[in-house]
Amino acid sequence: AVHQGQGVGSEAEQPGKTDEPDEVPAVDLALGGPPSTMNDLPSGAAFGTLVHEVLETVDTSVVSLPDELLRCCREAVRRQLADVEPAAMAEALLPVLLTPLGTRALADIAPADRLAELNFELPLAGGDDPVVGEVTLRRVADLLRWELPADDVLAPYADLLASVDAPALRGYLSGSIDMVVRLDGPRYIVVDYKTNRLARGDLTALHYTREAMAAEMLRAHYPLQALLYCVAVHRYLRWRQPGYDPAVHLGGVQYLFVRGMVGPLTPGGCGVFDWQPPAALVVALSDVLAGRS
Repeated sequence: AVHQGQGVGSEAEQPGKTDEPDEVPAVDLALGGPPSTMNDLPSGAAFGTLVHEVLETVDTSVVSLPDELLRCCREAVRRQLADVEPAAMAEALLPVLLTPLGTRALADIAPADRLAELNFELPLAGGDDPVVGEVTLRRVADLLRWELPADDVLAPYADLLASVDAPALRGYLSGSIDMVVRLDGPRYIVVDYKTNRLARGDLTALHYTREAMAAEMLRAHYPLQALLYCVAVHRYLRWRQPGYDPAVHLGGVQYLFVRGMVGPLTPGGCGVFDWQPPAALVVALSDVLAGRS
């Protein structure tokens, strides 16, 4: 989640993830395909917080992943006082960990190669020392039009963002990235978990095709969230990665719609939304947020 504040430490405490809807879409579309393993589990923001906690704390290096997952579910349910059966939740989440994310699955990512809950705080237009340049959503939309290829699946977001009536942004933008994964190279990928339901009733993996996930990304303004996360990682790597080159080290984003991730038999393109915003776009947005261009 991302929050704007007027100064360092000024934003309200975050009790949980607030970017996943409580309402169920008014779409009733029966589809074939492998059923979602989470059909018997709740929906909404509170359940999303529970899933985030489990996926961010599970230790993939253990001998028995099912036992570790059950332990994490029990602890998360206890901490959140959730009305969820831990064993059922663990059984539903195991296929999520085993779903291919390109060349690997979440279960294959060593703890040393992942950074969970990366908190960040980005000064807007100078933060406490304001600069002349303004940070507006319209300027961000103009960047998207300039840098995104016309055939990018999220290219329509530029017009959608430009239609939002919002004042210039000041202060600080704070948030937390679910996970940053280090791949060979090294390359770094932003990972975000989503528990959104894309239809009513029982779901299958085919409710989470790339087209359906892209539509949800646009509807929920997730492209802006993803770009802000990329800027945060960009600024982090400038200080931490020797020989940092955005075009080499920024690996894009993966939004994991966990209800569409059903294990190794997940149909290709379902459940995992990959997006590679151009490195030039991330760098330019970082400059715009800083008020430098």
